[in-house]
Amino acid sequence: MQSYTIGQAARLLGVSPDTARRWADAGRVATHRDEAGRRLIDGRALAAFSVELAKGGSGEEETSHTSVRNAFPGIVTAIKLGDVAAQVEIQAGPHRLVSLLTREAVEELGLEVGVEATARVKSTNVHIDRV
Repeated sequence: MQSYTIGQAARLLGVSPDTARRWADAGRVATHRDEAGRRLIDGRALAAFSVELAKGGSGEEETSHTSVRNAFPGIVTAIKLGDVAAQVEIQAGPHRLVSLLTREAVEELGLEVGVEATARVKSTNVHIDRV
């Protein structure tokens, strides 16, 4: 399972590293240390926290969020697989994006809950890139 540094988690959640560190210090999201002593957050835990955060608000002052060329980097929070099609949800800061794509594409990209991915939006289509 992929783990994220405090800085990576902050970017995915759309907050500053200081805010992510305060949340970790307060126990809002669990961390563990790697061999080098860096604090890491498990991908599944970060995915669950990002959904919780989006539902309840961060408690921080609201800031505006923009995307450059309609790219929304985030974390996969849910995947529903069918025989042929799949539904992938990404939490990109305060934004929840849902994409319908083939099951084969999900498998080829190695998408699973807790994995970093970027949703790219053009008109009414959402495309997913694995980071």
